Amino acid sequence: MTFEQLQKEMIAAMKAKNKPRKDAISALVSAAKKTAIDEGCRDDISEEIVSKVVLKEMKTVKEQIDSCPAERTDLLEEYRTRYDVVSEFAPQLMSAEEVESYIKEKFADVVATRNMGQIMKAVMGDLKGKADGKVINQTVKKLCQ
Repeated sequence: MTFEQLQKEMIAAMKAKNKPRKDAISALVSAAKKTAIDEGCRDDISEEIVSKVVLKEMKTVKEQIDSCPAERTDLLEEYRTRYDVVSEFAPQLMSAEEVESYIKEKFADVVATRNMGQIMKAVMGDLKGKADGKVINQTVKKLCQ
């Protein structure tokens, strides 16, 4: 998703007077701007930056949902709504099978060493943002056995 599309979605939510949706998208827009400034590309916000921000925000909201007390149904509902909105913009992540075939294909020489640290080091650079870190870790463990 491009930054411009994200801004258009925010404007659409504002026009529809959908405050929870607008708030969630607004948080993504501001986080993307901040990340772009930190990385030194203030005017040209890439899709990679937007994807990274969306994934980070999804993780944060998921942790909020998990740590929220069950009796606080109002907060839980707010967090779930926010999670649903943010997940709309998340990039499609690779499945465990796709990760395994990708690692076997691209990193066959490193996998042959059966050194989990070396494999993770080689693989994470390529798959960062394309697959969940837990899925990558589990796949590498399975390949090292």
